[in-house]
Amino acid sequence: MSRPAPQVDDVRAGAPLVEVAGVGKSFRNGTVALDRIDLGVAAGAFLSLLGPSGCGKSTLLRLIAGLSPPSAGRIALHGVAAGRVGFVFQEPTLMPWATVWDNAYLPLRLMGKSRREAAPRIDETLAAVGLDGFARVYPRELSGGMKMRVSIARALVTDPQLLLLDEPFAALDEITRFKLNEDLLALWQRHQWTVIFVTHSVFESVFLSNRIVVMTKRPGRLFADVAIDLPYPREAALRTDAAYTRQCADLSAILAEAAAR
Repeated sequence: MSRPAPQVDDVRAGAPLVEVAGVGKSFRNGTVALDRIDLGVAAGAFLSLLGPSGCGKSTLLRLIAGLSPPSAGRIALHGVAAGRVGFVFQEPTLMPWATVWDNAYLPLRLMGKSRREAAPRIDETLAAVGLDGFARVYPRELSGGMKMRVSIARALVTDPQLLLLDEPFAALDEITRFKLNEDLLALWQRHQWTVIFVTHSVFESVFLSNRIVVMTKRPGRLFADVAIDLPYPREAALRTDAAYTRQCADLSAILAEAAAR
């Protein structure tokens, strides 16, 4: 049964699940990707990182995931159990020689779970992302949208507390993207993960999020922190609603200002 999604007054409340304090990131070639990032993300929030290309959104997401260390500052995940961070990359990065079921099984196999032990969880997760009946299919037989569903299933199979998504729908056609947006929101509302979602799309970020952080161009800094006061659940009809289009227009103006800095 779905639980109420956090609303505007809740998305910054209480101790953060994710805490980013004074974080900077520089690379060996001298590129400064991030500078003095301070960010707290409350449990249950759906936060989008929005900004111009190259502003460090994906870099920040990787730092939060622990895939790369910060050059300065610290990142803390409070109360997040080991193995309960899910990451969905821009590309599905599936094993082409493995079935949909075995691709979803990979994180549980790495955790030492047997196929028999993992089977109920995998079957449940595949059904939840619309892949019921595709367990024995290989990636080469799937569309781009279906491949991304497998990637999402692989991230969800460990029942994550924190779900990180790096522009997962950017390469998809608009109809498929809209459908996956709606499916992702339905799953988030049901399970109440904490989600950090990287996107270039103003329209996608407003549709999905209850909070949007806008970043400047490189070196990435936080420019604006915007609460989205549209009620959940959000369905397809919202995209033609006046309140939605108004928030998209306001956010577009903020993004343009951030890109000019």
